[in-house]
Amino acid sequence: MRILAPNAKLASGGAVIVRGLAPELKARLRVRAAHNGRSMAAEVRAILETALAAPEEATNDFTAFAQRLFAPLGGIELELPSREPARDPPEFGA
Repeated sequence: MRILAPNAKLASGGAVIVRGLAPELKARLRVRAAHNGRSMAAEVRAILETALAAPEEATNDFTAFAQRLFAPLGGIELELPSREPARDPPEFGA
C-alpha cells in the first residue's frame, strides 16, 4: 500500500511533459513521426525506447571510445623500426 501526501498527484500512463522544446525540433519530430506513420507521442516513445535500450557505456574508457569512433574508417598497420641494443649508461665522477 502506498501512502501519498494530501496534495500529491499521480500521472496516469506514465505521462511526461517536455517544456521549452524549440519549434524547429518540434517540427522535425512531427515530420519524423509522419514519415514513420506514428503520432508524435508514439514517435517520442520509440525514440526513448531506442535510446534507453542500449546498455550505458563507461564514460571513462577512452581507448574503447576511440576504437568505436574510428573503427568504421578502417585501420593502418605501421612498420615499427627495429630496436637497437641499449647503449651503456654514462659514467659520472670517474
